[in-house]
Amino acid sequence: MPRRSRSQHLGVSASAGGAVACACAASATFLGGWLAGGAGIDVPWAPTWDLRLAFELDGLAALYGLLAAGIGVLVFVYASAYVPRHLADQGRSRREEARLHAAMVLFLVSMLGLTTAQDLILLFVFWDLTAVASWLLIGFDRRNRDARLSALMALLVTAISAVLMLIGILMLRVEYATTQLPELFAVARPSTTVSAAVGLIAVAALAKSAQVPFHFWLPRAMAAPTPVSAYLHSAAMVAAGVFLLSRIHPLIALDADLLDGLLVVGFASMAVGGVLALAADGLKRLLAYSTISQYGYVVTMLGVGGSSGAAAASFYVLAHALAKSALFMTAGTVTAATGAKSLRDTGGLARAMPLLAIASAAAVAAIAALPLTIGFFKDELFFKAALERGDVVAALAVAGAALTFAYMMRFWSGIFLGAPRAAPQPVERRLVWPVVLLAGLVLIGGIVVAPFAGLARDAAAATHAGAVKLDVAYHLDARAENLMALAAYTLGLLVLALRPVLEASLGLVERVGNRFGPERAYGVSLRGLNRISDRLHAVEVRDLRARVAAVIVPAAVLVAVGVAFTPTAGSYRIGNVLAADAPLVATLAVCALAAVAVTAPRRHLSLALTLSAVGFALATAYSLMDAPDVALVAVLIETIFALLFVGVFALLPGDVLRREAQLRVHRSRTVRDIVVATLSGVVTMLVVWAAFSRPQPDAAMAERHLELADDAHGKDVVTVILADFRGLDTLVEVTVVAVAMIGVSMLLALRARA
Repeated sequence: MPRRSRSQHLGVSASAGGAVACACAASATFLGGWLAGGAGIDVPWAPTWDLRLAFELDGLAALYGLLAAGIGVLVFVYASAYVPRHLADQGRSRREEARLHAAMVLFLVSMLGLTTAQDLILLFVFWDLTAVASWLLIGFDRRNRDARLSALMALLVTAISAVLMLIGILMLRVEYATTQLPELFAVARPSTTVSAAVGLIAVAALAKSAQVPFHFWLPRAMAAPTPVSAYLHSAAMVAAGVFLLSRIHPLIALDADLLDGLLVVGFASMAVGGVLALAADGLKRLLAYSTISQYGYVVTMLGVGGSSGAAAASFYVLAHALAKSALFMTAGTVTAATGAKSLRDTGGLARAMPLLAIASAAAVAAIAALPLTIGFFKDELFFKAALERGDVVAALAVAGAALTFAYMMRFWSGIFLGAPRAAPQPVERRLVWPVVLLAGLVLIGGIVVAPFAGLARDAAAATHAGAVKLDVAYHLDARAENLMALAAYTLGLLVLALRPVLEASLGLVERVGNRFGPERAYGVSLRGLNRISDRLHAVEVRDLRARVAAVIVPAAVLVAVGVAFTPTAGSYRIGNVLAADAPLVATLAVCALAAVAVTAPRRHLSLALTLSAVGFALATAYSLMDAPDVALVAVLIETIFALLFVGVFALLPGDVLRREAQLRVHRSRTVRDIVVATLSGVVTMLVVWAAFSRPQPDAAMAERHLELADDAHGKDVVTVILADFRGLDTLVEVTVVAVAMIGVSMLLALRARA
């Protein structure tokens, strides 16, 4: 093997092996920590803001962390065989495989940090990291326009909703002076503020879990390679949303309306996802819609609340993640073997791929809640929780389970039963054995359920903020849960049998959704914002005045809105002007007159000198306010700039300066400039006036600075302030230069390749 290709191959193998090793280490750590009774870290992060790096491996973190890491091991192994095929089909270099593995490890780390975070600000940081990592993974095929747009859609939906989450977090901080979850659970009481804040956080969680009406991004995300879908969209990313709902559930439970809202969204997602899954033809698209529906189950159970709802939700997440990851990988393996990506192009593969058929049948049986699989118990707990909320909720639960049974059976039978349509090509064992191992866990959980129930019980205890009883076993009797399960199977078979008759109606539902649904609204909104952005950009780059106005006007509007909606009683005070203040008043008057006079001169030298008069007048004001050091700096700066202007004007050709001086601005622009300047000046005056009306006590601030000087390892306060601010400024400058250099080097490399 040539040296270059050999090293390249080894590098790719190392990246895949490193990803698997990271997932194995995380799995072992979380499993060991859970078996040991939990662990935690709590160290100061930003003490002045009362922010801490608080992580705790409780039952909820153990459940979601083990799913992210444990399933991650199998998905990463699967990816090591799938991605080289995927890249070869697109004519891309295998070096890009390392990029995908790195992004998947980044997502794993972000998910583990999210699950263990005990501070809402810290949780928000990891929340956004998962969004960035998912954007990289969904858009991995960057040459594919659909992949890029799908990645952007997922990022916008989850990132914009994350802003609502941040607002909710800050509202809780203002109300209770903390973002530590244990403290919030202890002190929070029912109130309008808490309900609004928690509602905003819940919206972000529902968007992340692709619940109605934010569900449209998930089917589009199927443009990602199959390992990404198997990981993010079954066990990790969409699970992050219901994890957040579970983590803050003690706050949600303070308001019965929020619980009812979760019920409504959950059942709506079950219905919409189920109907669209029944109508879908694409393999991964069907599974995406089913994921929307299945997480609707979890949201519904969290809406039911109580210990039974928490227990059912935790167990459902566990069972669903195991089975759905196996089904996504099944779809990828079928595509790799046959090239088919839809049900219409597959069929009859059970004879040619018996091991995959059996393993995926176990996974389908688990989602459909058939006995002898772990999925049977998830529906039993779901039915039990639904019964506690009344007959209507129980009936809707049976209807949702029937839809699940129908589209899952359609998925498996469409691939493996019927007449063969294509002879599958041999595939690597790594594309089959991860499915087999997950199917084995699904079957083991259907017989030896205690370990799985113990993990779900500990997670439910964290969700419920109290002890939870979770007993799962087979009961051969006529209890309500068994009768509901039999009804779901019967209705599911009926729906499956009637599907050919309902096909036209299902297609109509899909078309109506595409035409009038939230995805259409997203597209219209995005195009409208692009048009507005283009028009604003055209105005902004027209001339220097427009560019300055594009900065000043939005800032002034935002400040004006803040002033308008902020109580201002006592904020604006007028003090007494003493005789001793006369020099300062006269100096400020000269400064104001000079600022106005700057607009008058047409000659460049007069303009520069008048502008300098503003700076020198301010320097005089600084000296009168007992700030000689600031005054000296101001004088030096104004002198240097005045000389610089004069020197530049002396070097420029005289005819150019004369031509520029004779230019006249259109009257409409003159009026615009006067209006912008006046409004900006008024807003600035209001802000400054309010600030000076309520000055902070200097002594308290000075004492605080003195206290912090030793912590910063400085000899005096001035040194510390200068070093800290200048150091941060330098860090930002170095970062900007480094990013620019990286960009230039990449452009040069691309040009060299071309």
